[in-house]
Amino acid sequence: MKKISLFLVFLFASTIAFSQSSKPSLQTQIDSILVKRPIEYKGINDYLRSFRRDTNKLKELITTFDQNNYLEGKAYSQNLLGIQYRNNAIYQKSIESHKQALETARKAQSIEFEVFSLNMLGVTYRKMDANRTALDYNQEALALADSVENPNLGILRGTAVSLNSMGNIYLLLRQYDLAIEQFKKSQKIERDINNKLGLAINYQNIGYAKDAQGHLEEALEYYNKSLEINHEINNDFGKVICNSSISNILIQQNKSEEAIERLNKDFATVKKIANTEYLSYHYLNLGWAETKLKRYKSAEANLLKGLEIAKEHNLPSSLSYAYYHLSELYQFTGSYRKAYDFFKKAVEFDDKITNERNIRYVNDLIIKYDSERKNNEIKSLAKQNEIAQLQISKNQNIWIILVVSFLLIFTLFFLNYRQRLHEKEKRILTLEQDVLRAQMNPHFIFNTLNSIKHYIINNEQKNAVHYLNKFSKLVRKILEYSSVKEISLKEELETMNLYMNIENIRFSNEIKFNLNTDESLNLMQVKVPPLVLQPFLENAIWHGLSSKKGEKL
Repeated sequence: MKKISLFLVFLFASTIAFSQSSKPSLQTQIDSILVKRPIEYKGINDYLRSFRRDTNKLKELITTFDQNNYLEGKAYSQNLLGIQYRNNAIYQKSIESHKQALETARKAQSIEFEVFSLNMLGVTYRKMDANRTALDYNQEALALADSVENPNLGILRGTAVSLNSMGNIYLLLRQYDLAIEQFKKSQKIERDINNKLGLAINYQNIGYAKDAQGHLEEALEYYNKSLEINHEINNDFGKVICNSSISNILIQQNKSEEAIERLNKDFATVKKIANTEYLSYHYLNLGWAETKLKRYKSAEANLLKGLEIAKEHNLPSSLSYAYYHLSELYQFTGSYRKAYDFFKKAVEFDDKITNERNIRYVNDLIIKYDSERKNNEIKSLAKQNEIAQLQISKNQNIWIILVVSFLLIFTLFFLNYRQRLHEKEKRILTLEQDVLRAQMNPHFIFNTLNSIKHYIINNEQKNAVHYLNKFSKLVRKILEYSSVKEISLKEELETMNLYMNIENIRFSNEIKFNLNTDESLNLMQVKVPPLVLQPFLENAIWHGLSSKKGEKL
């Protein structure tokens, strides 16, 4: 028996040594990739896939590629380093790495790696609950990817990641139908490019949304589809996530024995991937299932172990999960004081997470508003300065013209002077209109954000999202029209309709308004200056309707 044991140890050691010797060294791969210098993600990943989770080797790659001016390889390595920091909840370093990757990608003029970097910044900010910033980065990535006429595989994958990330933000805001819509759009692209990992991720995300809506059978179906693909591509991390989600469903369906069996089979893989969040969930799901089966002693041990990991690594979702299930356990065992204490902690913790998430969301909006206000102030000052310079220039030209007039024929002088004066006055008038538009934005934006903040504070998420969408459309139109001298009457009326809808928020939708035009009039042919109607509407509202009680017509 002893000889057999020694033989097995020797065989195991030999296998490890063989596998290590057969695996290419980092230097070998560096030498090879610097010869070929692929510029797309797939080509680089083919060389460096085996080092993508080793932070030390990634840092070495960044230094080497920087020294050899291989920008695409450097951007690839910086992004993967940021992903590793994010997976270990080191979010500030993750953001720093992805921003460095974004700068490198722009130097390399690589749209693929620029999209990749923007998406990864969005994912990290989402993990930090900075949802507005996350959404901005993902939307920027999506817009950039959509601008490419013939996108390669990497850019298509970036588009899918953008849509998936936006879906995850909707999940956090509990807008499950909107989330599912984004996941299905992402899934279509992943299917078209045959990216099985992306398909698995989207199936898992749709399952989570269905689970949250209470559609357990549908959720289980999506989880199993994701698990099947993860087995096919041998993705341990994906298998752990799916098994955790499936176990959760089984416990809800009173199939706790089946859930425990699945969790026990998966334990070795959970330890292998070394992800503290899912290790914590593993123990918590075991404890919950054992509570359902009245195995209270082992249930308590597993729940406390999961809680310990969650506290050690500051995992908010796991902490809340642990508090609720410990409260349930102690209620069943008759320890009502402990049950009450843990339930109180769970409720307080959930409220804290929700409030912090809402506060961060509103603060994000305020930061964006402040930034836009400062930009508008700078533009306004620049335009005012330009007006002053033009005024000075005009005065100088008058004196020059007076001197030259003695040397030129009176008629030519007069026509030339009138032409110059007319052009300058027209330019001054245009600039003054631009200044007025720029000054209107901060005041209006401030009022609108206050109204949206009111909905968020009162937990009216649907209204907040609805009016936020309208607000973003109006801002986009204002920005589009700021660079043109005239627009069609139809476009002006559409913009004013949006403006009235948003102003109506502050009056609890008491304002009743209709847009009536002559049917014989071609609205697309009639041209007007942009936002010419806005001051009249604003005066009508604030000096006419604001003091009127009841319905406002």
